[in-house]
Amino acid sequence: MAAAQGRLSDGAGGMDDAKGTEEEARHKGSHHGNGGSGGSTAPPAFAAAVEALRAARLRPQIEVEATRAPQRLAPHAYALEAAVVDGDEDLADGRLVLLHDPAGHDAWHGTFRLVTLVRAELEPEMAADPLLPDVCWSWLTGALQARGLTYGEPSGTVTRASSHYFGGLSARPSASQIEIRASWTPREGLGGVPDTAAHLASWCDLLAQVAGLPPAAPGDASVVTLPQRRGPQSR
Repeated sequence: MAAAQGRLSDGAGGMDDAKGTEEEARHKGSHHGNGGSGGSTAPPAFAAAVEALRAARLRPQIEVEATRAPQRLAPHAYALEAAVVDGDEDLADGRLVLLHDPAGHDAWHGTFRLVTLVRAELEPEMAADPLLPDVCWSWLTGALQARGLTYGEPSGTVTRASSHYFGGLSARPSASQIEIRASWTPREGLGGVPDTAAHLASWCDLLAQVAGLPPAAPGDASVVTLPQRRGPQSR
C-alpha cells in the first residue's frame, strides 16, 4: 500500500503539526494492529471509538491498515492509512487520524476530532478546471451528509499541484495531483462516543470518489467522479 506521506495538522485546534515520515511507514501494523493509544490504558470512550474503526466493514477496493499515530496533536490518537486499489494500481491514498482529548478542546467544540489527508493523481484536463477545489471540498461534506452524519467545525484545504520533468526525466509525462487536507468534529453519541465506523465509511466514500470509482450503491446520476489515471502507479 502506498503510504500517505505529508503534513497532517488540526487546523481548528492550533496544535502542533505532525509529519508523515518513512519511519511511521515502517511501523505500520495490520488494520487490527496498533495505530495509536487505543489500548487498555485509553479512556473508555476513546477505546470504544477505536474498536468501532477496527470493526468497520468497507468496500473491497479499499485497503485499510493501522499506522503509527502522531504523538503531539492530542493526548490520545489512532491512525489509519488507506489506498484505493485496482489490480496493481493505487488510484488514490489517504490517512485518517482520530484524536481525543478527554478535557475537551475549545476549537474543536468537543472531545474528538478527525483529521485527514487524501490525494490522487489527475488527468490534465480535470486539473485545469477552476472549480475543482470547490468540487473536491463538496465531495467531503457530501460524503458525510450522505450517511446522515452530524459534525461541526470543519476546516481544510484543497491543493492541486503539477510536476513537469526535464533532463534525464524528460521522457516522463507531466503529472497533476489533488490533495485534500481536512478536519472536523464528529458528533458524540451515547457514552460520549462518536459513530467512528460511519465516519470511516464516509471517508472511504470520499477516497473512492477521488479515485474515480462508481458509487458503491445506486445514487444520484449527477454525481461526478474523477476519471481514473491513465497509467499504473507502482506500489
